[in-house]
Amino acid sequence: MDKALMAMSLEEEDVPFDMMDLPEYSSCERNVFSVIGRLLNPDCQKMASLILDMPRKWQKYDRARGVALSKEKFQFIFSSENDLDEILMKGFQTFNEWGLAIKRWENTPPVDYLQFVLLWVQLRNILVNHYTVEAIMTFGDVVGQVIEVAFDPKKSQSRGFVRVKILFDVSKPLRKSKVFNLPRGAGQANIEYFYEKVQKRCYSCQRLTHDQSVCPILVKIRQDQAISRRMDKVFDKPIPEPVLKKSDPLFGVLEKSQVGIQPVLGRPRIAPEVLEGMRQYLLVAEGEERKIREERVKRTVFEAESSSASQKSILRLEPPPIISRDPMKGKGLVFGYGSDDSSTQSERIIPHGPKLLSAAIQAAAPSVRKPRNSDMQDESSAVNVFGDSSPFQDGSTGYKIGLFEASPSGTKLKGSNPRKRPGKNIRRFKGSVNGGFNGAGSKKEGLEIGVIEKKKTQRKVGRSTQSCKAKYS
Repeated sequence: MDKALMAMSLEEEDVPFDMMDLPEYSSCERNVFSVIGRLLNPDCQKMASLILDMPRKWQKYDRARGVALSKEKFQFIFSSENDLDEILMKGFQTFNEWGLAIKRWENTPPVDYLQFVLLWVQLRNILVNHYTVEAIMTFGDVVGQVIEVAFDPKKSQSRGFVRVKILFDVSKPLRKSKVFNLPRGAGQANIEYFYEKVQKRCYSCQRLTHDQSVCPILVKIRQDQAISRRMDKVFDKPIPEPVLKKSDPLFGVLEKSQVGIQPVLGRPRIAPEVLEGMRQYLLVAEGEERKIREERVKRTVFEAESSSASQKSILRLEPPPIISRDPMKGKGLVFGYGSDDSSTQSERIIPHGPKLLSAAIQAAAPSVRKPRNSDMQDESSAVNVFGDSSPFQDGSTGYKIGLFEASPSGTKLKGSNPRKRPGKNIRRFKGSVNGGFNGAGSKKEGLEIGVIEKKKTQRKVGRSTQSCKAKYS
């Protein structure tokens, strides 16, 4: 035993294993038509249910296959690129009423992969003097980077809001409103924000990543309060480290208010790539040339800060937003009851499309003969021709083909006159009294004899019915 323990080494080198660069070891070709997703709230979203239910929700039963990569991440592989593009066009998606971060697969994903989602936001309570594209972009930048603005100043605005598409950081809270100080002492404007397709969030911090019962902010506050009660100690907020240190070439060139995180936007005032370019621009010069370059950097940053457009394009390196003339772009089908936007109305879906029934009648015209002297339309005649076995009579949604009439509750199918036929017991009793339909009560030869026999039969049936009622009463 001692020899075996002495032979064992506790300081073995952990050398990484080299994976073979062979096609059978890589699944990149299969992953081209796939998306990678992330559960924003894994505590309230089960991965197994997501893998089974999302293809049904997307209506891609046989064309999508899910793979659980970890407790939070998943992958869905589609059979075609059209199905993949259709899913990505749906925008922000939810499962179990909590959000999902979904993006197209990338061979080398960036550091902030699945950290941002695209959201359509409705901006409400915009003042009449600020209905411009530039002002709307500024209002939208407060909640996220504006990607697209759905606004046309030359058309009528029938809705009390303007929609913008933003790139939202899921670690940030969903801001409900923001107060803006208007220029020239015109007062303040309280812009309200409504996020489309967002269902559940934390009611305390307005984040998408957890429920209120496990909110980290509330937990931290309770812990600090408990420690302060036990130790009679007040905790101060930690002082953040300065962005520009003394060893930084930009120290003394830029002010503290020009760098760091913008508190309202939640994004850096100057992108890290731009700061690094300024440092390299100053390090390659010495003496008098260094001072000239420092003045150029100061002047360039000051001029870029004069407008919001130059701040986005020059300092933050953000692409310019797309201006869309369709105010309801990306909204999709909205199902409602009695609403003008309801997509359940067939006229809105296919306003000028061909009628399926008329096409079927035209296809069946050579083999089906229409009845003569008929004033009914093609729809009613088709019902008579096909009969009860017609595939166009009843649909899965309860739709029926025929003549319709107006009613207090809308339109309903116009019914035909019902057949006036006595009850089953009366018909059976008449047959037994008359000796059957082929017995003595049947019509004899000659019109006069037949009429007399029919009246006699009716009198007998009337007396028999009265006697039966008296007997059983």
